[in-house]
Amino acid sequence: MSETEANKDLLEALDKVTEVKVGDVVKGEVLATDDSNQVIVGIGDTGIEGVVPVRELSVKEDEIEDKIKKGDVLDLVIISRIGSDKEGGSYLLSQRRLEARKVWDDIEAKFEAGEHITAPVTQVVKGGLVVDAGVRGFIPASMISDQYVADLNQFKGQTLELKIVEIEPSDNRLILSHKEIAREEREAKKKAVMDKLVVGDVVEGKVARLTNFGAFIDLGGVDGLVHVSEISYERVGKPADVLKVGQDVKVKVLAVDEERDRISLSIKQTLPEPWEEVAEKIAEGDVVEGTVKRLTSFGAFVEVLPGVEGLVHISQISHKHIATPNEVLTSGDKVKVKVLNVDAPDHRLALSIKALQAKPEGEKKSEGKAHNNTERVELPEENTGFTLGDIVGDELKN
Repeated sequence: MSETEANKDLLEALDKVTEVKVGDVVKGEVLATDDSNQVIVGIGDTGIEGVVPVRELSVKEDEIEDKIKKGDVLDLVIISRIGSDKEGGSYLLSQRRLEARKVWDDIEAKFEAGEHITAPVTQVVKGGLVVDAGVRGFIPASMISDQYVADLNQFKGQTLELKIVEIEPSDNRLILSHKEIAREEREAKKKAVMDKLVVGDVVEGKVARLTNFGAFIDLGGVDGLVHVSEISYERVGKPADVLKVGQDVKVKVLAVDEERDRISLSIKQTLPEPWEEVAEKIAEGDVVEGTVKRLTSFGAFVEVLPGVEGLVHISQISHKHIATPNEVLTSGDKVKVKVLNVDAPDHRLALSIKALQAKPEGEKKSEGKAHNNTERVELPEENTGFTLGDIVGDELKN
C-alpha cells in the first residue's frame, strides 16, 4: 500500500470516530484488565478506548477476575476525559454511577406516583437510621415510629417499608419516613387481634409495662390491662412485687371494648381457685399458722393458705377487752389460730387467737356462771361473707 493510500485509510478511520461527551451513557466492550485491576474498554463503535477504575465498578475488587471477562459488554456512563487529542483521547467511565442513576430515576418515579419503597437498615447514626435503597437513604429519628423509641439499634438489619419524603439526586439526598406506615401497621395489627379476642378465652401475652394500678399485657399488637385485683388470689400491693416487664403470662379475657380501645384481662382467673382445696387442707378444730393481712374495726383477716383469708373477730382476738384489733395486732404479724368454722363454698373461715391462749385466773373462777348481759356487736360495713352469728361466734352461745 502506498503512503497516500495509508494516509487516506487513516483519515477515513478518524472520520468514523464518533464524538462522545461527559455524561453520555455508552456500551463498553471489555478489552483487558490491567495490573491495577482497572478495566480497559472500547466505547461502542467510536473507536475510542476508556478506563473503568476499580472504585467505579459495581463488583468488589476480589470479584473482578471472576465476574468481568474479555469481550463482556458493560453499560457505562462517561464521567471525565483523559487527554485532548481526538485520536489518542480516552475517557474515565463508571458502572456504579450509572446503576445509581437508574436507582435515582426509579425512586423519583415512585415519589411522583406516591409509592413506597422497601430498604434494609444498614447503620444506626446520631439522629436516625441509614438504609440501603440502592442509594444511601436517611430516616430521621422523629420519622421512625409514631411512638417513642428509646433504642434505635433494634432496627438494624430490619427491612422497612418507607415513604419518600424528599429526594434530590444531584445532592445524593434521600429522606425517608416509616412513621405513618408504623402507625398503619400497628392499627391493622390491633384490629386483627381485637377481632379474634373472645370474652372467656385464655391467651398468652407478655408484660409490657407496670403501674401502681395494674399491668399492661402485650397480646401481639395491642395491650390489655390486668387490674391489680386480678393479678393473684393473694393480696398484691404493687404489681411490680410479683411481675416483671417482659415476663410471659397467661391471661383470661374479661371484656373487650373496641370503641374505647380497652381490653380487661385477668391472670388470677387462669390459676387454680385456692378455696377449692380448703376443705381438704383445713378442718374445724385445726390449729394453723397465718399472716395478718389487714385490720378492721371488727376484727383481723388472717391468710392461712395462699389466697385464703379467714376472719378473727375482735371478740376472738384476746381474753382481755380491746377496743380495736390494732391494739394487739399489726399487719404482717405471724399468728397461730384455731379454726372455728369452715364454709368453703361461701369462702368463709372463722378463726380464733383467743382459743389458743390461757384464760386469766379471774375468768376461770367465774366459769359455769350464767351471763345475763350479751355484748353488743356492730355489723361490719364491708361485705366479708360472714353473718352476724358468725361474727359473734361462741359469745352468743355463752
